[in-house]
Amino acid sequence: MKVLSLSTLFVLLLLHSFYSNAQVYQTPKDYEIASITVTGANFLDPNAIVSISGLKVGDKIRIPGDALSEAIKKLWKQGILGDVKIAVVKTEGTKVYLNIHLSERPRVVKYTFTGVRKSETSTLNDKIGIIKGKTLSDVLLKNAQNNIKKYYKNKGFHNVEVNIEVVADSSTKITNGAWLKVNVDKKNKVKIEKILITGNSAIKTKKVKKKLKGTKEAKGFSFRVSKYLPDKYEEDKQKLIAFYNTKGYRDARITYDSVYSVNRKRLNVQMNIEEGKKYYFRNISWEGNYLYSDETLDKVLGIKKGEVYDVEKLDKKLSFSQTELDISSLYMDDGYLFFRVEPVEVAVENDSIDIEIRIFEGPQANVNKIVLNGNTKTNDFVVLRELRTLPGNKFSRSDLIRSQREIANLGYFDPEKTGLNPIPDIANGTVDIEYTVEEKPSDQIELSGGWGGAFGFVGTLGLVFNNFSTRNFFNFKTWRPLPTGDGQRLQIRFQANGPRFQTYSVVFTEPWLGGRKPQAFTVSFSHSLQRTIFNGVTIGSFKLYSVSLSLARRLRWPDDFFVLSNSVSYSYYDLFNFGGLPGFSNGIAQNLNLNFTLSRNSIDNPAFARSGSSMSLSLTLTPPWSLFENKDYSQIDAAERYRLVEYHKWMFDNSWFTTLIGKLVINARMHIGYIGYYNAALGVGPFERFLLGGAGLAGFNFLLGTEIVALRGYRDNSIRPFESDQGGIVFNKYVFELRYPFSLNPAATIYGLAFLEAGNNWGTYSDVNPFRMYRSAGAGVRILMPAFGLLGIDWAYGFDAVPGNPGAAGGQFHFTIGQQIR
Repeated sequence: MKVLSLSTLFVLLLLHSFYSNAQVYQTPKDYEIASITVTGANFLDPNAIVSISGLKVGDKIRIPGDALSEAIKKLWKQGILGDVKIAVVKTEGTKVYLNIHLSERPRVVKYTFTGVRKSETSTLNDKIGIIKGKTLSDVLLKNAQNNIKKYYKNKGFHNVEVNIEVVADSSTKITNGAWLKVNVDKKNKVKIEKILITGNSAIKTKKVKKKLKGTKEAKGFSFRVSKYLPDKYEEDKQKLIAFYNTKGYRDARITYDSVYSVNRKRLNVQMNIEEGKKYYFRNISWEGNYLYSDETLDKVLGIKKGEVYDVEKLDKKLSFSQTELDISSLYMDDGYLFFRVEPVEVAVENDSIDIEIRIFEGPQANVNKIVLNGNTKTNDFVVLRELRTLPGNKFSRSDLIRSQREIANLGYFDPEKTGLNPIPDIANGTVDIEYTVEEKPSDQIELSGGWGGAFGFVGTLGLVFNNFSTRNFFNFKTWRPLPTGDGQRLQIRFQANGPRFQTYSVVFTEPWLGGRKPQAFTVSFSHSLQRTIFNGVTIGSFKLYSVSLSLARRLRWPDDFFVLSNSVSYSYYDLFNFGGLPGFSNGIAQNLNLNFTLSRNSIDNPAFARSGSSMSLSLTLTPPWSLFENKDYSQIDAAERYRLVEYHKWMFDNSWFTTLIGKLVINARMHIGYIGYYNAALGVGPFERFLLGGAGLAGFNFLLGTEIVALRGYRDNSIRPFESDQGGIVFNKYVFELRYPFSLNPAATIYGLAFLEAGNNWGTYSDVNPFRMYRSAGAGVRILMPAFGLLGIDWAYGFDAVPGNPGAAGGQFHFTIGQQIR
């Protein structure tokens, strides 16, 4: 008998053990789970792992069977495990003890970028789509690569390569932390060599290419974008077909298009257009209309038989036109909220199309209630009193749009995020209207400095609280940091350079005096002091004290865009050896005047207007003091002559906005001023005359008692009558601007502008010549920040020499603070 070696015996024992276990589980047998343990979990909750597996203590399972394999599948689906096994630890009769052993995937601790500029890193952090601490997976890495590639392809880098290296990170307490090293090789930017258009005959190739606004050929040195952007290209194709549709080619389509590389830096775009037949409107009929006749609806629609078939025009005239009355507004402005309209092509014969417009008028709807959300600072009544949609009134789409405009004009909310949500109740014939607003900072601080010629450096501190509340002034719990929320306006301004020049002003406005009607009451106080100092001694001075009260009322006729304001003002002038007003240097003058202003403002958004207009006609007049006195003004001195200031002053200002294309806006302005007198022997005095030139910043020109009018391209106050050092008594000014927004973010609204400008003023009525103008052109930028107001810088070139003032015209920069009226 041979003696088995020790090693052979060990192998036989192992085989026997394996065979015995295999025999145990070869025959399926039912067990009751007695215990489930989890091993290998460092960061995951063991209880959560057991719960996800679907296994529970006390469950009956069959081994071998589907229960364990299904549990493993459920755990794998989570995408957070590198490996998972379920093992039988032991069995005791019909009870089984299980262990879930897993290995966790690494977690992202940090990621860095190479091959990109620092300015791009923050953008890539948003684009990569990876959150620190998230479990690393193949899908996560692939998505990150695709997101980065998509970002750079939309920048024109179509050959970009992205490689992500996963490195173990030991800089944190996480034992399986992963550091993602993202290397980006952008390669060269790919531009479009040629755009090849085939199949077109009705629309010229040059016109077709022009309509591809985001897809342009690279031709020599040009500022236009010629890089290939896939998203823009797809958008351009849709717009091109829409353009064909407006020209009557309703069947136009792109049958083939291809983008292929010419070399590493260039590619070609090729497309074939099937234009199809050109169609025309033939018969247009109406179905379902009871309120309005076919003739009335035809007149509003404004489409005649034989016109080119334009679906876009048809949709606008049926649903929503920004410039004209449309069918929907005809019904919805009369309460028919449930109105529906559907145009149907009922016949297509040769090149003609018959349209049947089917109308469902429905019942009228009344406004049930108004819901206002998002006003965390402004009180409800401040917003609600501006709305045109009042509970109990018939629903009106025009009132809804007007209400949105009024909310924007308050200046307390982001106009781009003002939401309107009509919630109809067809059963009751009512509608709830929900307005959603988002507060933005509306208070402003002006902290600036400027060089005031002989005065040297002049500092300005101004505070404007646009949403003030006097009602809560003594309720200190409402101070944030001052009482706010009632829509009142408080402005405090101080400007000085020391003893030579100082000015103080306080203005308070209550926009709804009494709380029932839109009657704006304003009270203002100001004091200005200007001194001439020599060796520490004041040798000349000008003191001005002013107070004014005004009341402005919103009118209902001709429409409620009109406002009529009336004010009374009193100014007290004290002059001592002052040379700023020629002909009057010593004495006291008093100015008591009444002002009547009729204005209309329909501008859609005060921050960046796209449509609407602003018009103002103003008359300021003093009592005709000289007519009450029997004096020979040729025999008295200037102090007595101008003791009581008298004049009548007429001002007209008009500003008009319209969108030219896209975001490009035209602003045309006209300003006219005229000062008249009651007594020819007295004439027009030295006060309230016009001076043109510069940016129109009266605060830095220090010409008290003078009307400062901007005229860019010329030095401050350089445009005045040649025969006199005094200002003019008549002025004209015309402005044409193109504006384009770079940012409409309420934190900083930024837009650029290019302008043409012309203006002049005259010292006598006989010299007035509206065709003799000082002309200029230039460009600039405006930045509107809630905390600082509107800031601007312009460069302008004045084309016309100013007699007696060499160097006043030419290229120069101008800085502006606040909204300039003229």
